[in-house]
Amino acid sequence: MTSLQAAPRLSLRLAPCEPRGRLLPPWRLVLFPSSCRLYTLISRQLPICNAQSYADDLLVASAQSTTTARSRLIAAEREEAKAVLSLFLRQKGLRSAVAARISNKSDGFIEHLISKLQIAYRSRYAEGRELSTPEIRDALLPYLEALSKEHGDSLVEVVENFPDPFAAERESLSYSMILTPTSSNKQKAVARVSTPTSGGALPELVLYLLDLGMDHEEIKNVVRKFPAFAYYNVDRKIKPLVELLLELGVQRSSVPGIIRKRPQLCGISLTDNLKPMMAYMENIGVNKAQWSKVICRFPAFLTYSRAKVEITVSYLTELGVSKESIGKILTRCPHLMSYSVNDNLRPTAEYFRSIGADAASLIQKCPQAFGLNVESKLKPITQFFLDREFSIEEIGIMVNRFGIIHTLSLQENLLPKYEYFLTLGYPRNELVKFPQYFGYSLELRIKPRYARMTGCGVRLILNQMLSISDTRFEEILQKKSGGF
Repeated sequence: MTSLQAAPRLSLRLAPCEPRGRLLPPWRLVLFPSSCRLYTLISRQLPICNAQSYADDLLVASAQSTTTARSRLIAAEREEAKAVLSLFLRQKGLRSAVAARISNKSDGFIEHLISKLQIAYRSRYAEGRELSTPEIRDALLPYLEALSKEHGDSLVEVVENFPDPFAAERESLSYSMILTPTSSNKQKAVARVSTPTSGGALPELVLYLLDLGMDHEEIKNVVRKFPAFAYYNVDRKIKPLVELLLELGVQRSSVPGIIRKRPQLCGISLTDNLKPMMAYMENIGVNKAQWSKVICRFPAFLTYSRAKVEITVSYLTELGVSKESIGKILTRCPHLMSYSVNDNLRPTAEYFRSIGADAASLIQKCPQAFGLNVESKLKPITQFFLDREFSIEEIGIMVNRFGIIHTLSLQENLLPKYEYFLTLGYPRNELVKFPQYFGYSLELRIKPRYARMTGCGVRLILNQMLSISDTRFEEILQKKSGGF
């Protein structure tokens, strides 16, 4: 692609003015480029005394032309970057429409990719040589793959919210070190936490984390995942976060696990970001007393921007979930915050509604179901029951009664339990009444209870056979022994 640098300055040499009325020969007015990729020899007959005026007009026209060309080139380069990002997201399993939407709305990240091109092909830009599409892909795809390895499932979040909400906290670090997990950066970062200081001791960061309960190899793995971590100041970054976690009730033994899962937490300002976000979460209903459990379950919960949280909360309200219930949902299942409204929550809710399930009620009972892919996970479960002559209405009833049914494995759960159910002699509508049957262990609960019940000559409804305690189960068997 063409360079986006400022247009080079043109030097203009004018032949001395001659008497009015004579024409200046074409070779007497020449534009000389200074480090410019394009230059033009102007061959035009001019009235001699109008040469200076024309030169001034020429400079203005040249600047306007350069600006227009640069705008076109920027637009073209931006479209190339979007195409590469969309291609990469499709390779990672996203649907074409979703990948295109993310690429089109992530302007900040696209500009970042353009800057990566300029850095990668600095010499080519200086020479004024355009990049081909394969060359652009060769430069950007490895970089995107490296980002994917670093951020994992959070890559889309990074792209959509670029730059990340706590980037300001890392101004003292190299920008490329923060967001560019190149081999060189990783090697330097790992070396920083591996090499003893001049006094022979390990770095302060390593010593502190060792005392906290992490081993040296774990520390290196964290740095490989997130190189910026190696440069965090212990007293200003690590200790304040650890102290806050302990104050919230997190066990000291659990702190290393939180750091391993989300080292980025250490880079967030407590006063400017973390505590205000916690206050906002508490205001929408997150249980203050449960912060330790929330953070241990999903350390990334507090790294999301307020804008992201507000979008999710707004959708839950639109779905019909009360403010109090939203807080309970996020407390119990903070992973919900990682789900995209447009890619996960909305299409999943629409699908559940299409089979007769109450989406607002279901997201409170089983929020994890809303992170499932409609095509690859939800529809196959529904089809499983349709193939066995359950109606859509019956399936909707089963979902409302047992929300996690779509989260169960077809091969390891539903199929073997259904096949065993067919041997029990119960009518099929027993499963509609009590779909929780699929939530019990086949070997540890269903088979032993059924064997015990039939051994006593007793016949209980499916719910009664499985849901009551062992003591109550035995009492009922003794009472009904010899009965129907």
